[in-house]
Amino acid sequence: MITIRDVKAIVTAPEGINLVVVKIETTEPGLYGVGCATFTQRYLTVASAVENYLKPFLIGKDVHNIEDIWQTANVSGYWRNGPEFNNALSGVDMALWDIKGKLANLPLYQLFGGKSREGAALYRHAEGDTKEEVAMNVRRYMDEGYRYVRCQLGGYGGKNQTLVKPDNSPDGAYYDPKIYMRTVEDMFSYLREEFGPEIEFIHDVHERLSPIDAVGFAKRLEPYRLFFLEDALPPEQIDWFENIRQHTTTPIAMGELFNNPNEWVPLIKNRLIDFIRIHVSQIGGITPARKITAACEMFGIRTAWHGPADVSPVGHAANVHLNVSSPNFGIQEYYGFSDQIKEVFPGCPEIKNGFVYPNQRPGIGIDINEEEAKKYPCHNELPQWTLARWPDGTSVTP
Repeated sequence: MITIRDVKAIVTAPEGINLVVVKIETTEPGLYGVGCATFTQRYLTVASAVENYLKPFLIGKDVHNIEDIWQTANVSGYWRNGPEFNNALSGVDMALWDIKGKLANLPLYQLFGGKSREGAALYRHAEGDTKEEVAMNVRRYMDEGYRYVRCQLGGYGGKNQTLVKPDNSPDGAYYDPKIYMRTVEDMFSYLREEFGPEIEFIHDVHERLSPIDAVGFAKRLEPYRLFFLEDALPPEQIDWFENIRQHTTTPIAMGELFNNPNEWVPLIKNRLIDFIRIHVSQIGGITPARKITAACEMFGIRTAWHGPADVSPVGHAANVHLNVSSPNFGIQEYYGFSDQIKEVFPGCPEIKNGFVYPNQRPGIGIDINEEEAKKYPCHNELPQWTLARWPDGTSVTP
């Protein structure tokens, strides 16, 4: 029997974004696994959960029993379904799947039933302070072979807006939702004129609208034939997705903030979304992600896993294995791997002509160079964009 000998959390920030990776070492010499546990804004809490709670729970357990370890770890503290512990559990779960693939001497997608496709289509982020600048970045990605592009004018909620704020208003990321909606609609009108119907466009609301505005906004974007509209509302307002579905045919993607099955189950079973946008480490790893994928397949919903810079390359590589093996894969968000990222994480997936391909190494197929990781310490700073406010100073979802 091969058991867990040691568990540790490795924190690093090669691009200034805090990443957390779990490494599980086994009683088999040289056999270990790595998993993504990244929760950028609370990385210290996740690392503590791994080192102080999951490690003593896991030492001595059989590495083969992934399902039982996930189930028992999930309830080991009684309280559950919070992002800090879910990410810690995800790192463990991915690392165990990595070990499983290495023991089988197979890449992970083979353990999931093999390929449904050779490569997974990606979308990139085209941003700009003007619609012309956005168009320039769209063209750049098209020239690189991408056929799906997320378009954002001035960042989340927009920028360069004329705002009248009350005296002594607190600091924050201020924006006017009405101006934001008008400028985004104008941007997509311009982009469709510029590029025609062949390119697929995506837009991320990032939960910055009131429910009734989100309904109207999704309908107003219908003429521009989006591939999907992302996170139109926060998880606290999921009942409103029924209203969106009743009033528009704009495809809807949702889920990057989800932690609890009660958040995604109603949207799936009632067919209120078209793409599930869950952050795989936020829900506890590969084990629950595969179950969600199967549930979505039954209801005609496709996957579009969250894939920004605050997912470690280990997490991105795990997404690739899910993507190439899932019949109901839709699209994968991708931000790009820099040279310093590749030095810390050897084995990053290959990108070519708008598709990502898993490598053929056993397991997840990626590693972490701990000595290189030490060169990039994390920083415990609060990101300004999380402090979103309307013009009168009201705090709203970011």
